[in-house]
Amino acid sequence: MAAHVEVVSTDLRRIKIKVTPGTYLVDVLGEACKKLNLKSDKYELKHKQKLVDLSCPYRTSGLSPGAKLELVQKSKSASVVSIALDVNGQRYTKKLPSDMSLWKVMRQFETGENGLNITGRGVPVGTNSGQLYHEAPVVNIMGREYSALEDLQKSLSQCGISSGSIVLRVTFKVGDRTLYDAMQEIAQFLSDADPEQSNVEEKREPAPDPAPPSAVEQPKEDATLLDEAPELDVDSPTSTEVVAPTAVAEPSTRGEPMEVDGPFAEPAAPIDPLQPTGVFNAPASSTPAAARTREDDSVYEPTIAHAQLRQHQLLQRSQNTRLKSDAELAAEAAAEAARLAKITKVEVKVRFPDQTSAVWTVTPEETGIFLYQAIRNIMAHPSQPFRLILPGPKTVIQENDRKLIAGYRLKGREMLHLLWEDSVSAAARKETFLKGSVASKAKEVVVPDIPQGSLDAGDSGAAGPSNQPAKQERGKGGNGLDSDAVKKKLSKFLGLGKK
Repeated sequence: MAAHVEVVSTDLRRIKIKVTPGTYLVDVLGEACKKLNLKSDKYELKHKQKLVDLSCPYRTSGLSPGAKLELVQKSKSASVVSIALDVNGQRYTKKLPSDMSLWKVMRQFETGENGLNITGRGVPVGTNSGQLYHEAPVVNIMGREYSALEDLQKSLSQCGISSGSIVLRVTFKVGDRTLYDAMQEIAQFLSDADPEQSNVEEKREPAPDPAPPSAVEQPKEDATLLDEAPELDVDSPTSTEVVAPTAVAEPSTRGEPMEVDGPFAEPAAPIDPLQPTGVFNAPASSTPAAARTREDDSVYEPTIAHAQLRQHQLLQRSQNTRLKSDAELAAEAAAEAARLAKITKVEVKVRFPDQTSAVWTVTPEETGIFLYQAIRNIMAHPSQPFRLILPGPKTVIQENDRKLIAGYRLKGREMLHLLWEDSVSAAARKETFLKGSVASKAKEVVVPDIPQGSLDAGDSGAAGPSNQPAKQERGKGGNGLDSDAVKKKLSKFLGLGKK
C-alpha cells in the first residue's frame, strides 16, 4: 500500500514524497533534495527533533503516513561510525569516518586483518579448468545490496549511515570475468574515480628493504665497537641506531670541515630559568596609549558592506545546525592536545600592581610552582601572598604541579595579572613591587607611533586641496552613496529607528 511523507526544507518549502513499505529513507532524502535542487550529501532528515535512520526502510522506521520530516543541514565534519563487518560468518569491528566509501571500508579491514581477502578473490570454475574467475563482493546493508563498482564507491553517509553502529554483511558472487580482467577493470575504474586510491591498489606489496652493508667493509675501529657492544634485540625499532658507531676517533671521509687550529671554546654558562628575560617600567602617563589616539568620525560610519555582512550573519543563524557528537568533541579535544604538544616555548608577561612588568620564557615542562617561585625571586617582599589570573574569564593559575602550557592552554605570548590577596596590608600595596637590583635593569615600554586621523577641518590646512577628495570619499558608503542615506537604510534594515 502506497503512502506519502512530507519533507519541509530550511526555507519552509514543502515536498510530498510517495513511499512504499520497502522504500528506503535514504531514497526519500535523495528524491526530496532532487526536487528542491539541493545536494543530498549535505542534508539529513529529522522527525520530531530526532534524526531519522536513513539506512532502514519505511516499514521499520516507525513513521506514520503523512509524517512531516525536516530537512536539516549535516555537519561539515565527518562523524565516527562503529562498523561490524560480517564476512562468511566471521565478524570484524572497526571505527571509521562516515565519509569513507564502501570499497575503502573493505580495504581498511583487509589491511588491518591478516589473511582477510575481500576485493581480490578468485575461484576456479569447472572441474578441469585452471582459470580463476573473479568472486565479487556484495555488501548488504539492512536488506539492501551494493555490488556494482559504482555502488561500492558510495560513502557510508550516502548509504544512510551517519552515526551510531551498523552491521555490513559481505557475501560473494562469481562473475563471468577472469580474475586478471576483473583486476584490470577495477584498477581502471578506481583511477578514473579516485587517483589516490588507484595508487594504493598498485602498491599493495611493500618495497623490499635495502640490503645491509657488508661487515667486511667496516673499518677496524668499527668492528671493535661492534664486538664490545651488548647484545640487542633485532626486533627493536632502535636497534639499528644503537649498533651504528657514533664515536670514531678518525675524522670523517666525507670532507666535512673540522676546526682543529682554532682556540678552545668554553661552554656557555647555563641560563637561570627563574630570571626574567625582560623587565619593564610602569607607563609614564596614566592615560592608556589607545585612548590617546584620535580618529575621524567618518571611520565609524556604516557602509553597504556592513549591512550585507549583517544580513549574511542573520541568514546563517536562521538555519538549523546539528550539535556535535561525543566523538566529534573527543576528536576536537585530541586535535587541541596535539597542537599544544607541538609548542616548545611561550613568552609569559606578568603585570604587577604598580604597573611594572616582567617577561619569562616558559617551556612545556614548567608548572605553576615554577612561575610563582620566579616571581618571588624578584619581589621586594617575597613573603606577601598573591595570585595570578588570566584575562577574560579570570582563570586563576594555581601554585601546583599543573603544566602551564598543557594545563592552561597557553599559546604564543600571554599576559598575566598579579593581584594581592586580601590579607596584604595597605602599606605593603603602596611600596615598590620589584627589588632594587631588578628594578635598576628595567626598560621603558616602547609604543609604536600610530597615525592619527584628522580632528577637524582646520588640522588639514597644511595638506591643502589634496585631502579634500579623500575626506569626501570617507563620508560615503562602499558604493559611493551618501552617508545619511546609508544610515537611513541601515536603521530600516536593523530596526533601530531614528535617533
